Amino acid sequence: MKSYFAYVRVSTARQGEHGTSPEEQRAAIAAYAQHADLNIIEWFNETKSAAKQGRSVFNRMLAGLERKRAAGVVIHKIDRSARNLKDWARLGELMDRGAEVHFVRDNLDLSTRGGRLSADIQAVVAADFIRNLREETLKGRYGRLKQGFYPFPAPRGYLDRGKARSKEIDPQSGPLVRKAFELYATGNYSLGGLATEMQSRGLGRSAGSPLTVDALSALLRNPFYIGLMRIKATGETFEGNHKPLVSKALFDRVQAILSGRCFPRTQIHRFRFRRLIRCACCGRSLTGERQKGHVYYRCHDRSCRGVSFSETRVDRLIRENLACLQVDDGDVRDFRDLLTEHIAEEESGRATKASDIQRDLGLVAQRLARLTDAFLDGTIDKAAYEERKAMLLAQRTALNERLAGGDSTFWQSIAERFELGLTALQGYQIGNDDEKREIIKSVSSNLIAQGKEPVLPMFSPFAELREWSISAYGLAHQGAVRTPIRDKRRMMIRRLLRTLAKNGIGTQTVPNDSRIQPTGRRPDPRPLLSQLNACGAGKSSRTAQGLSPSPHQDCQDIG
Repeated sequence: MKSYFAYVRVSTARQGEHGTSPEEQRAAIAAYAQHADLNIIEWFNETKSAAKQGRSVFNRMLAGLERKRAAGVVIHKIDRSARNLKDWARLGELMDRGAEVHFVRDNLDLSTRGGRLSADIQAVVAADFIRNLREETLKGRYGRLKQGFYPFPAPRGYLDRGKARSKEIDPQSGPLVRKAFELYATGNYSLGGLATEMQSRGLGRSAGSPLTVDALSALLRNPFYIGLMRIKATGETFEGNHKPLVSKALFDRVQAILSGRCFPRTQIHRFRFRRLIRCACCGRSLTGERQKGHVYYRCHDRSCRGVSFSETRVDRLIRENLACLQVDDGDVRDFRDLLTEHIAEEESGRATKASDIQRDLGLVAQRLARLTDAFLDGTIDKAAYEERKAMLLAQRTALNERLAGGDSTFWQSIAERFELGLTALQGYQIGNDDEKREIIKSVSSNLIAQGKEPVLPMFSPFAELREWSISAYGLAHQGAVRTPIRDKRRMMIRRLLRTLAKNGIGTQTVPNDSRIQPTGRRPDPRPLLSQLNACGAGKSSRTAQGLSPSPHQDCQDIG
């Protein structure tokens, strides 16, 4: 009795629910072998589509036939063996060499010309069926994508809710994914360090181990989290209906770090003011050093010798400047009343602002339509089309965020910063080093080292509020009650608010990095000195910073 192989295949593990299960195929093959007096010596079971080449079990079965380990093979149906013509051709070559192939459901005599022709026709029909099924599947997927639905498994941080339904944010892993973006955007984490940190917070692989660097990098690069769906295989981008998990600004910051435009630095010594003080002469960051239990910040450029001061002096400078942001209770009420009036007026103009954003959204839609027409006309190639389309969709996402209220209005921002200034000193006094750094970054981008004198330029409106406070109350001294020294305070507050409305917010009293750049030679410090003096509105630079006008009147540490 000749020996034969038996081959059983289903496309997926779930196919048995809708088609011929492996058990039914085995039973039919066993009954056929018994009826035809065939001896089955080995069973080959596979769960891969016959439309794909490279099936490991199928190839192993063909290799056994080539080595003549069996006289032939018994298969349930032709479409169970091959739905791609290359595998069918390999099976045909074995039949030409004398291997016997039996199909249980297809009553064909493959030893005759007519039987082979019928089998070939059925194999071609099966291959055409797969091609058509693939095309229809792609059409369905593209249809879903154009409708804003993601027809693939939900990425980490989201949950699947069925076909033709938007992905929903996972209440457990969603906030952790958002936190991963926020932590990496600080620039203090490498991908490996972030993976370890997130694993300790509960975001890792199912086995409990940290995410791999590649998996974490793919997560941080996925625009799905800002509402865009990118198909990696084709490079196409679509706008999704799902709720974004992070803002576009945060996503762009993370992409800048990943691409190397910004990059995290490994911190060996975590000094309080590390990388927060820049030399006015060379533009480089001062380096923190610990000497005899005290921390000093020095510029190590050869042309800047003598640029050095202690951490205690910087701490005192910051406390004195933050103290100048505190105002009398009566003035606090006046500030809040006037800001409320401005905010109310601003709210009345939000409709105009919304109409401007709607206009910009319409322009983006027109550009998308023209871009599509150019692609259909063959004016631009597919790669350029997808690149420009992704840019326009990202722009539309940013506009939609603004329309939804993601941007604070001008006077709302002033009010928020005013409230921050009132509590900045208290937060600085009780906060740890990281919290102190965040407070400094909220009021200024960098301190400036001018020789042995640190200077704290402030963002607007903190700078204007500091100057107003000095003129209204005088300098801040520890233990001294800051009492009003002028009348008509409300008029002064109105004048200050008019100044803010004219100058805007976000600027500094002293130029920041854009005006202080390393040039390879010692620059002329006189322009910086003149601006330091000018920012005090006629006062000395020490008075403009909120310091005592002479060394004999220096304040003690506040608080």
